[in-house]
Amino acid sequence: MRRLLLAVIDGCKPSMLDRAIEQGDAPALRAIRERGTQVSSLCAAFPSVTPVCATSIATGVLQDRHRIAAMNWWKRDERRYVEYGSSFRAARKLGIARQLTDTVYNLNGSHLAEDAPTIYESLDDAGIRTAGTTYLVYRGRHEHRVSRETALTRLAGQLFRKPVLGPRELFYADIFASRETGCRGQMGLPGIRDQHSGCVGAWLAARDLYDFLLLSLPDNDTHSHKNGPHAQPVSIAAADAQIMRVAEAAGGLQTFLDTHAVVVCADHSHAAVEQRIDLRGAFAEWEVAGESGVAGEDAELALCPNQRAAMVYALVEHGRAAVVPRVLATAREIDGVDVLAYRDGEQGVIESPARGTLRFAPATGGDGGGPGAVRDARGNAWTVAGDLAALSAQTSDGRFDAPDYPDALRRVWAALTCATSGDVLLSAAPGYEFPDWGGAAHLGGGSHGSLHHSDSLGALVFCGLEDPGHEQWSITDVAPMVRAHFGAA
Repeated sequence: MRRLLLAVIDGCKPSMLDRAIEQGDAPALRAIRERGTQVSSLCAAFPSVTPVCATSIATGVLQDRHRIAAMNWWKRDERRYVEYGSSFRAARKLGIARQLTDTVYNLNGSHLAEDAPTIYESLDDAGIRTAGTTYLVYRGRHEHRVSRETALTRLAGQLFRKPVLGPRELFYADIFASRETGCRGQMGLPGIRDQHSGCVGAWLAARDLYDFLLLSLPDNDTHSHKNGPHAQPVSIAAADAQIMRVAEAAGGLQTFLDTHAVVVCADHSHAAVEQRIDLRGAFAEWEVAGESGVAGEDAELALCPNQRAAMVYALVEHGRAAVVPRVLATAREIDGVDVLAYRDGEQGVIESPARGTLRFAPATGGDGGGPGAVRDARGNAWTVAGDLAALSAQTSDGRFDAPDYPDALRRVWAALTCATSGDVLLSAAPGYEFPDWGGAAHLGGGSHGSLHHSDSLGALVFCGLEDPGHEQWSITDVAPMVRAHFGAA
């Protein structure tokens, strides 16, 4: 059986992947494309931020199942914010030690639902030799203790002390390293992370130490945030160099492709950012947790900015029915908010202040062919009522299409029914972003998070695997492809 390499190029935009290949700067990706299949649009989760999307890639399900709601979310049972790394400024605001613990330990250890198995867990259970580089989701069946290989990791060991469960071979920044490879990640420093993954991947390939390798290539995302989506060919070329590095260690590119199935995918895309959305200013009259020293137990709301998306949590349990309509009234007036989403009983509501309101729910039982019943591009049945214009959508012969908001009903429903999501979800209009808790934004650069196609559709190219032939591809299709390849579905 062929080995399988899954390379995740964070934020890779399909048009920019094409440009890098056409310029001759991505020879490994060109060869993979020539041998296999390129998909023009791989749809992200909503919010289309890395923790949600990375978990969906690793598990094959959306957040209604895996429960990683966002980059920044409110943990109701502990009455605190969870922050996985929006920025260093946000980490300082909410607590650096807490942020590191949530990201390194809790995301995999307690936040990720136990009944949403990762690729690593599925393949470990099937006896496949698994390996992974620095990726947010690493949960597997093998125990790994904190590395003591360098002075820096020994210092970090003051905070990182507990072992974790990961793939058979785990290399997570410099914190966990199942073998001494000589590769250094400088504790996950942006700009070094791709090189660290390539170094580890090449070391493993040269020694035939994996059947499945997840090669995490996150530096394209950092480059895009700073320089904008149209600067991606440079960072995609850098990612390609690390894929080539692994291929050369496996005997050269052609031998590598003869012996490996390869999947290269993005977790989301990127869109240009020109303006900030003043989320905190809009709710200035409320008692907001974390704002001006308001403690969680005294707060009315929690505000969770997620780049081009945001969530609002109503924290007064007995008054939620009255609070949510007031939150919605405020949110409708916020400049830069494109779409609002919330639950109303058993229905989801998608509202555009400029275009109208659409109500929807999954069609169950006999509803599949009843009044208002439609099917989306993935074949899912829904009942819809109201203004299709809310999503710039149209229906024809029972088919629901919303090209500006791909896979919208499924993505929004998963977000609304996620146990850890907020009560009101906001998606930014093109060009807008919500600054994080540290006040950081990406003006003049790129960002993601929204329901809009501009930052929701990432790249996918693969070879050596059967093509499932999906009409609307989703990041949740990646894990099933991997499992099927190894007969672990």
